[in-house]
Amino acid sequence: MTTTPLTLAEIESLAISTLTKNGCDEANAKAIASTITRAERDGSASHGLFRLPGYVKSMQSGKVNGKAIPVIDHKLASVIAVDGDHGYAPYTLECALPELAKAAQSTGIAVMRLYNSFHFAALWPEVEYLAEQNLVGIACTCFKPSVAPAGAKKAFFGTNPLAFAWPRPDSTPVVFDMATSRLAKGDVMLAARDGHTLPDGTGLGPDGEPTNDPNEVLKGVLLPFGGYKGSAISMMVELLSAALAGDQFSYEAQKQDNNDGGPARGGELIIAISPELVAGAGWDDHAGSFFDEMSALEGVRLPGARRHDNRKDTGTRQVNTALIETIKGL
Repeated sequence: MTTTPLTLAEIESLAISTLTKNGCDEANAKAIASTITRAERDGSASHGLFRLPGYVKSMQSGKVNGKAIPVIDHKLASVIAVDGDHGYAPYTLECALPELAKAAQSTGIAVMRLYNSFHFAALWPEVEYLAEQNLVGIACTCFKPSVAPAGAKKAFFGTNPLAFAWPRPDSTPVVFDMATSRLAKGDVMLAARDGHTLPDGTGLGPDGEPTNDPNEVLKGVLLPFGGYKGSAISMMVELLSAALAGDQFSYEAQKQDNNDGGPARGGELIIAISPELVAGAGWDDHAGSFFDEMSALEGVRLPGARRHDNRKDTGTRQVNTALIETIKGL
């Protein structure tokens, strides 16, 4: 694979220029570009510039409103509903997360549902934002079917990611963001593009048989991690981010989407908890001793540590050259 070095500023500028030339207003373009740039900065290539053509396709098809203005309904002290105005999630989150944080800091726990929105990024930015406000953050969303429930060979769940962040006032937060499938679909797509094989248990080919070939898995189905356990968690994400958020289940998104290559409309549920109000004084020292004990074990790395280490490198990022040319063509 041929790559081209780009600075983080160049990555952000390329994203903003591409988005504004294809129907985004400045506010939405900057929010998406920031999300893309942070993914590239942190070494998450599958959620960086790799996603930009999909953003553009969904605007070109008329499915997504690139000038969306989200509407926040905060009539209840601990419940916030956000209508995304059929726009992309990054700007909706930028507008609504401060409201969620304020509510949790006041009441101890608050929940926010996003609907009429198109989420196409990683989930860690929203929960990490909450952790930076000394809040525990939990977020989940579903997508079009690509994962077969345990025991099945037909896709029904999305990859249904789940993210969690725990604040550490004197250090970087502990954060995980994981698909409930064995691998995220974006990682499978990158493996297909770059000619890599997949780990055992990633998915089934169109014949219903296990395969390590990413091209065959993309024609077939992904599998949940951990068999029945991962399948149950994926079902939970469907219920939280569709039924509770008031938006589409994965199978409903499949029926409604125009398959333009961009994201499908879907809900997201985000929960913020104040450990100060729930656990009381000393919560940070108590949790800190736990992380110290865990980190002392040989071979252990706290979730999110590698991503935070990647941020220390402010230099260029190696980006697939063909992808850059595709984006410039847009």
